[in-house]
Amino acid sequence: MHKPLIYIALLSLLVTSCGKDQDPLLIQKQNIGSLTDSTQVKDLKLIFENDSIVNYIGGDEFTRNINNIDVYDKDGTALLSLSPEKRADSTAAFSSVRILDARYKTEKGISTASTFKEIQDAYEISKIDNLINSIVVSVDDINAAFTIDKKELPANLRFDRNLSIEASQIPDNAKVKYFFIYWN
Repeated sequence: MHKPLIYIALLSLLVTSCGKDQDPLLIQKQNIGSLTDSTQVKDLKLIFENDSIVNYIGGDEFTRNINNIDVYDKDGTALLSLSPEKRADSTAAFSSVRILDARYKTEKGISTASTFKEIQDAYEISKIDNLINSIVVSVDDINAAFTIDKKELPANLRFDRNLSIEASQIPDNAKVKYFFIYWN
């Protein structure tokens, strides 16, 4: 009598564990492929076993404690630049990831090759920051920040950092310069 129940339980466990593999190029709020917001530096070699990982540790006097880890594919194409929470700590998780390769896309198809209109159509814009040479468009839905060069903006918006730039003022075809995912 108990054997059929055991077989049913094992079969259901087997079926649920045979789920779809994680898309290694899919960007989501808590992960980029198999890389998650809790992945530690020491785990990178397992996640990117077919890729090249470059870890630069320089002196504090010039790098200002920046310790990015870059990931390249086997053809030498830059994929990601990872910023650990703590410098030179193999157990540190990552605070941000800069997406370098346009093959990495969100579920709604946004990548480094996207335009402002594509971002605006796919997600709600949370905030727009006006910096010296660029603007940063934040999307809280996916913990993302998209940097757009001010050269993409109309001339009257390029030079005054005190201006409050609205989404309606940004040209639809403005290209993304940098794409970051932030994890805290």
